[in-house]
Amino acid sequence: MKLNRENLHQRSWWEAAEIALPAYDVDAVSARTVAEPAWAHFGIGNIFRVFLGGIADRLLNCGAMDRGLTCMECYDTEVVDRIYDPFDNLALSVILHNDGRMEKRVLGSMSEAVRAGSGFPEGWARAKEIFASPTLQMVSFTITEKGYAIRGASGEYFPWLAKELEAGPDHAASAMPVVTALLLHRYTHGAAPIALVSMDNCSQNGARFRAAVTETASAWAERGFVPEEFVRWISDENQVAFPWTMIDKITPRPSEEVAAKLAALGLEDMAPVMTSKNTFIAPFVNAEEPQYLVVEDHFPNGRPPLEQAGVYMTDRVTVNKSERMKVTACLNPIHSALAPFGQLLGITLFSDQIQQPDSLTLARRIGAEGMAVAPDPGILSPQAFLDECLNVRFPNPNLGDTVQRLLTDISQGLIVRFGETVKAYTARDGDARALRAVPLAIAGWVRYLL
Repeated sequence: MKLNRENLHQRSWWEAAEIALPAYDVDAVSARTVAEPAWAHFGIGNIFRVFLGGIADRLLNCGAMDRGLTCMECYDTEVVDRIYDPFDNLALSVILHNDGRMEKRVLGSMSEAVRAGSGFPEGWARAKEIFASPTLQMVSFTITEKGYAIRGASGEYFPWLAKELEAGPDHAASAMPVVTALLLHRYTHGAAPIALVSMDNCSQNGARFRAAVTETASAWAERGFVPEEFVRWISDENQVAFPWTMIDKITPRPSEEVAAKLAALGLEDMAPVMTSKNTFIAPFVNAEEPQYLVVEDHFPNGRPPLEQAGVYMTDRVTVNKSERMKVTACLNPIHSALAPFGQLLGITLFSDQIQQPDSLTLARRIGAEGMAVAPDPGILSPQAFLDECLNVRFPNPNLGDTVQRLLTDISQGLIVRFGETVKAYTARDGDARALRAVPLAIAGWVRYLL
């Protein structure tokens, strides 16, 4: 069996393989989405497909939404060539439970995949059509924290960005210029309001996103490419909103073991691929079951009923508290504290490391030190969140999450993951001498670097 839209009609085969299928007409949803897009997304990799694609699939299945996701990629368009086009934009969600069960579901919510950049004339023209549509309500992003960076450590623009700022909107290729250029097209074609929603794992992601887009627009205005009125439109959050979010779902690289199990069922072409830009991706996505998405409810052109799929819709203050809880106390600092030691000790799976007594003790102490100064968001219990991480999520032996994945770009995250706690203790006590686990974690990171 091959994963494509035509083969979805062979329902008996999928039922025998215990793979759930969409309850909606995938072709009809796709046609409506192309005609009147409502929710577009940049960064169409693993976490997008299993988390946001899963949210959209759930809303489509219960009839709360009648259009799917418009998938847009400007960084690694090889993903479209190798993972979206050959499988008719379908994806296979594989949820890995602690007891060894694999919960499998075909996601038909990704209706269109667009190569969105000036280097792809057909895709660029389609991207402009999408952004010009007044039905477009939100554009979400999972492009990693680095995707919003426009200046290096020296304070100068990155070389590629400097070229795009000098060349103007017609030559946009990287994320922030591409988004800004598409907003310009929307502005000149009716100026309908819109929400741009970063769902990346970085502190105050909406503010960071807004700053990058407005600076790009201002740079083009200084060079005469765009009018000042466009900059003012982008700067008005009642026209172009940048809601803050907190997102959490452990989504490891596609597992070769999962691929083999799917192949044993008779599914063809399930092997993961590595693109030329080092994106490791497969027709399926394996992930844990727990997931959290907290979103500031500010959408000037309306939005899908995300709360019906378990999304917490709230205010900016609560989002910020939720993010601080996760990133500085309950999850990310534990990953960052343990992973360097795991690598030094020759451990591969994080689920193995967290069950070692010394590692678990360090994890508990990191959590306790962070929670002592982290805010309580109210909508989520910090202690319950931490307990779930330590007792359910991290020890999951079937997840296959590796120490090496957690070490990727670790140095970029420590300022927030430990620095906020250090600052909070200093503000409270006058110094941070009460901390014990955090200094040990920093020492472990230094030893790892050496």
